Amino acid sequence: MTAEGFLEGRRLQLARGVLLQCIMGGYPAARFYGSDDGDLALVADPKQIHRLPWSHQPRALAICDADELSGESSPLSTRGQLKAVVARYAALGLAPVVATELEFFVFAPNPDPTQPFQPPMGLDGRREDGHSAFSVSSNNGLRPFFSEVYACMAALGLPRDTFMHEMGVSQFEINLLHGDPLLLADQTFLFKHLLKEVALKHGLTVVCMAKPLAHTPGSSMHIHQSVVEADSGRNVFSDEAGEPTAAFRHFLGGQQACLADFTALFAPNVNSYQRLCHPFASPNNACWSHDNRAAGLRIPASSPVARRVENRLPGADANPYLAIAASLAAGLYGIEHRLEPSAAIQGEFDVPDNLSLPCTLHAALERLKRSHLAKELFGAEFIEGYIASKTLELTSFFDEITPWERHVLAAQA
Repeated sequence: MTAEGFLEGRRLQLARGVLLQCIMGGYPAARFYGSDDGDLALVADPKQIHRLPWSHQPRALAICDADELSGESSPLSTRGQLKAVVARYAALGLAPVVATELEFFVFAPNPDPTQPFQPPMGLDGRREDGHSAFSVSSNNGLRPFFSEVYACMAALGLPRDTFMHEMGVSQFEINLLHGDPLLLADQTFLFKHLLKEVALKHGLTVVCMAKPLAHTPGSSMHIHQSVVEADSGRNVFSDEAGEPTAAFRHFLGGQQACLADFTALFAPNVNSYQRLCHPFASPNNACWSHDNRAAGLRIPASSPVARRVENRLPGADANPYLAIAASLAAGLYGIEHRLEPSAAIQGEFDVPDNLSLPCTLHAALERLKRSHLAKELFGAEFIEGYIASKTLELTSFFDEITPWERHVLAAQA
């Protein structure tokens, strides 16, 4: 919109079906978003209107809620779904607190998608070879890029905790400070947008795929979760003696009960499962453990006041609003139904069958399709529309013949 139109309060409307648009650009059948494909109103959140510091032309971005023209939130809106989950906590006098850890790769431009990604050329004329995990070296030549990233984060009001070089080739991680779930989802969304825009200015490509490189760790979006009393701010996961509470156990029990049904919400793309099929540090299970990164649900070492549950299933490709909503809804389901978790696991372990998760997008969508719980918590319209959109994406993937098939199978025919 023009700035004048926005400041005049002119209403911006959007076809309802756009909320179910596939990543390739197509749409599922109109019955999934209302056969008339009527409009939604985009209502800007006044706390999330930002001048874009990387833009030479004066531009602004407003994060909006997608509301039905009658005024209520659209059930197809993932931001609206997250707000509804937070409201269910508030009705019990509780407030969830979350933080996200986002991993991403910084690559050289990749104009030919049939060719693998490559790291940028370093200051020594070489490309990084994967020996720089947790390094403080700036040999990769990315210091100017990250300096502008930091400056843009400050301009957008995005507080950062830590940045680090991760285990992958030219892979990095940011930890955002914990806080209100909707705020953290907005910040995660803004940060991913910022990364890609600033990278283009510097002749780079930022990739938030779950697994962009073979034989290299993938990129996650771990979600740290705790619950506090809304009036006092006390962490309900710890009692006065600093010991875990029943609420902590029930939250864990809910996570374990729901993760298999919700896997497609945390791992939304075919590529998501490339990350999960290499389980070290990307666990495809609903086991829980104290400080064991092989568990899907990890309890980081912390003081009692900071006791939290880390959901390690989502990848960097997940929708932050939907992933946070699904994880918090699972925990609340456990609290409300007083579900008990399994015993904690430590060290090396075999995943019990009842705690294993779907390992392909097809299997995850089939599990979601059978889930009465998902429809109960998110509404049948959202779940059925989501499945329809993701099924189209999966069909599009199967329409492609991959280089691996031509390389390995052609000689076998």
